[in-house]
Amino acid sequence: MPKQLMALGLAALLSAAAFAQQPPCDRTCLEHWVDSYLVAMRDANKDLALFAPDLKFTENGVRLPFGSEGLWYGMSGIGTYKFYVPDIDTQQIAFLGTVRENGKTQADGDLVAIALRLKIRNQHITEIEQIVSRPSNVNSSRGDFPPTGQGVEAMGAPHPIFTTAIPEKERASRAELIETANYYFSGLQNNDGKGYYPFTDDCVRFENAVDVLARGDARTTCRKQFEEGLKGIVDRVRDRRFVAVDRERGIVFAFGFFDHHRINWTWQLAELFKIEKGQIRRIEAIFHRAPFGMASGWSTWEQGMSSEAQDVR
Repeated sequence: MPKQLMALGLAALLSAAAFAQQPPCDRTCLEHWVDSYLVAMRDANKDLALFAPDLKFTENGVRLPFGSEGLWYGMSGIGTYKFYVPDIDTQQIAFLGTVRENGKTQADGDLVAIALRLKIRNQHITEIEQIVSRPSNVNSSRGDFPPTGQGVEAMGAPHPIFTTAIPEKERASRAELIETANYYFSGLQNNDGKGYYPFTDDCVRFENAVDVLARGDARTTCRKQFEEGLKGIVDRVRDRRFVAVDRERGIVFAFGFFDHHRINWTWQLAELFKIEKGQIRRIEAIFHRAPFGMASGWSTWEQGMSSEAQDVR
């Protein structure tokens, strides 16, 4: 073998060995990947230093050509609301935040909410899954729901409950956290008011930045709402994909679909759960209307129609 080829081969092996010894990305590192991705999308910059050549990209359940369509086409600025859910075990990070679209500058344009999952491998982003809730995505008949992006932006920052760490001795396992969060979906599906609802007494629930437990001067609880008010509302909760688990803070981030058979209606959603001692304390979700029976773009048909929980790694 020529010496030049031998040298190139040795260099490649040394480079691979050096990479193999690199420690996994910690929570700060994973958060930085989200920040870098949002800047790249805003600037329409498909930097090869960030993105793997075989990257897979979906927006609102549809696989699109990367870097030129969907939010990549019209994003003009980055909002202020930023909620990171790093998953060090799987080297993924989920994110819920706001960006601007179709603006002439970075400070104007439509505020839209974005839920995001990035998979990091070999120091590159290999998977991008995002839900974009635009002002026109939410049913106009829901008069109590403002445009999602505006509502999320107005929240300012993640609630302190979400940012508080769980004492190390009280931290649940990954499987336990997913199991608890999945009880919410199972309790909602074909709910008869008699299911298992592991809510704390002070649990609150936000949908598209709206406190859905408050109605005028009255207020209910998560448990009472499930026992009395949310009976038979959702026929099927499917493609339950738990895409990020932050054990340190007791947070689970999931993607899924709510199907309403009687009206051929599907909500595509991203949902956040704060879990303490096996009970759900806070829930926040963003969603938008999707074609009935819409797929995520990441599951098989059988998984997409299933109500089983999936631990996405």
